[in-house]
Amino acid sequence: MTLFGSDKYVLRPYQQRAVDAALRFLKGPGKNNGIEVLPTGSGKSLVIANLVKELGRPTLIFQPSKEILEQNYAKLTSYGYHASIFSASKGQKDLSNITFATIGSTINVKELFRIFRYVIIDECHWVNAKGGMYKDFVDSLDGVKVLGFTATPYRLSKDGFGGSILKFLTRTRPRVFHELAYYVQNRELFEAGYLAKLEYVVAKGFDRTQLQINTTGADYTDRSVQKYYASSQFPDRLVNVVRKEMENRKNALVFTRFVDEARNVVNRIPGTALVTGDTPKRERENTIDAFKAGRIPVVCNVGVLTTGFDYPELETVILARPTMSLALYYQMIGRGVRPHPAKEYTKIVDLCGNIHLFGKVENLEIIDGGNGKWFITNGRRRLTNVYYGDR
Repeated sequence: MTLFGSDKYVLRPYQQRAVDAALRFLKGPGKNNGIEVLPTGSGKSLVIANLVKELGRPTLIFQPSKEILEQNYAKLTSYGYHASIFSASKGQKDLSNITFATIGSTINVKELFRIFRYVIIDECHWVNAKGGMYKDFVDSLDGVKVLGFTATPYRLSKDGFGGSILKFLTRTRPRVFHELAYYVQNRELFEAGYLAKLEYVVAKGFDRTQLQINTTGADYTDRSVQKYYASSQFPDRLVNVVRKEMENRKNALVFTRFVDEARNVVNRIPGTALVTGDTPKRERENTIDAFKAGRIPVVCNVGVLTTGFDYPELETVILARPTMSLALYYQMIGRGVRPHPAKEYTKIVDLCGNIHLFGKVENLEIIDGGNGKWFITNGRRRLTNVYYGDR
């Protein structure tokens, strides 16, 4: 399949299978909602573009943020489609056969969306089956089929006894998504050359046993991480690693947990930059533009650039924060999985032992345990549908 007869956007085999499976699901019988799992860098926007073309009926596409909406709207319209935007943060509230929206702008005017027969939810792992705006919106519409897209098909759930379980989206109770309509394994895309080769370097000496798990059971406490950073001279180690990588690599994206260690890098290494969730939008955009243009070789970021940041030329990802979140781990490494002719591989430098916990992203695999009991494994052990402390 191509878009409007052009051979510029010929679908890859797995992309065509994803479109076909989505069409069968959305146009098929039954009222259940479903998901498709497409790895980071697999060309999800192209799949969605071809899907909405074939659906031929009013389709609403939810995006998790204004920034990702802008990015994916621009991609779809660049393929030759007409679409509209319904988002207060964009200052546009227009409806058409293909409408991009953010959930907060629609929740109080749900009656306007009864014309839509299909709803697509991008980054659907953000949907909370126990309540919230997405669930309220979906429950309010009759005769509408919903299909979610994600690279990380799991959510953290509390077990009622003070523990937490990372559950596959189709196995939460209650649940919004009932069926897995399609998936493609990470390894298939890496082996076919659709994703960049990754080379891992795991630093020695980081002792996770010194960290304490927080009350949710989902990650480490800020206090224990900060205490361990101070006792192990972690900020100095990070500076040394960044300096070393700058000697041989064109660029690097550094993920830190706190602003302090990121600012320490910027203060001690000329030419590096910092972005956080509090960085003004214009300043953040200018920094990212300069990074992509090669004027800034290293960007340290705190709490941002984990989704929706596409830069195929990215050569180095430095994981300078420990995490118990599989989604965060995958999203950080995912910034470097896109291939580019100018690079031979992407280097993943892990300073905090995350790879020991989760394994390589190439090995993450969706497994059918029978009767729809899907789960994620890293080739050695389960990562979902087990207690966090058991991984």
